[in-house]
Amino acid sequence: MPKKNKKIPLRKCIVTQEMQPKQSLVRVVRNKDGEIFVDPSGKKSGRGAYISKDISVVEQAEKTNAIERHFQTKLDENIYYQLKQVIEGKDIE
Repeated sequence: MPKKNKKIPLRKCIVTQEMQPKQSLVRVVRNKDGEIFVDPSGKKSGRGAYISKDISVVEQAEKTNAIERHFQTKLDENIYYQLKQVIEGKDIE
């Protein structure tokens, strides 16, 4: 039998609008209570938005309020700090 290629899940970055493999993106989630937080595992329940694992893209998102526009709500500035921490490989609380 021929070896079956495993399909790589693609997601769109809300800043660059590029489709990328899920592993190269960071997920931001808004849960039912309206809380918005970074989800490094990519598995928490709620509406998700993906951002490229690139500090310059996170800074662009911060300047253009891309996450706020995506979720149509005000954001805690801490979200951008947490995104940068995740991209740099540091744990968030």
